[in-house]
Amino acid sequence: MNRFYMMVGVLAVVLGIGVFALLKTGGASAPAAAAGAPPTVVDDSFRGYTLGQENAPVEIVEYLDFECPVCATFATIQMPTITEQLINTGKARWRFRDYPLPIHKYSRFAAHAAQCAGAQGRYFAMQEQLFSHHQWAQTGKDPSSLFRDLAQAAGVDLKAYDACMEAGRYAGRIEYSRQEGDQRVVDGTPTFFANGKKLFPNLRRLPNSDDFKSLVDSIIAHTSAKPAARPARR
Repeated sequence: MNRFYMMVGVLAVVLGIGVFALLKTGGASAPAAAAGAPPTVVDDSFRGYTLGQENAPVEIVEYLDFECPVCATFATIQMPTITEQLINTGKARWRFRDYPLPIHKYSRFAAHAAQCAGAQGRYFAMQEQLFSHHQWAQTGKDPSSLFRDLAQAAGVDLKAYDACMEAGRYAGRIEYSRQEGDQRVVDGTPTFFANGKKLFPNLRRLPNSDDFKSLVDSIIAHTSAKPAARPARR
């Protein structure tokens, strides 16, 4: 009986040491940062990084997952044309929101890397690095070291980046964005909204630049065609 309690005690000590070590690492490693939702959700009034003019008549909101291969395809193949035709011409503003899918082991970690780069004004440079070097998403290996190299390539100060990643500074922000997506019935990535309306719900393929050009032109045409409101009579 004494031996039994001794074994239980030893097991408890070992588990305690293991839990302490895990908690101590916090967000310093990819698995810890990527595993599950953070304990708190933070609304810091941040609503995503944007491309385009503030007064653009159409705002497209994209919920993305950095580990999602479809998101990477859209970003690398369709977005350059969309940027040229719609964003640079002032027709549309594009807003990016995080929606890390639970099936992807490192999606939160990648989102956090982008947010830490964004704190230095390098979000879009880091986004481009993460999507254009998307082989990291297929290896199943811890991408911490690679992400650090990508951050350096994106022009990020590594000392500040390391501190941001280790602290898990934007974990709550990312979770807030994910829960926002749940409320808006985001059911996969990428999911798009135009001026608040969910797009392409029945489309069985990835939307392309022509789809968005037709959509944006149609919204602008219908908005311009509406008669001006008459002043109220007194």
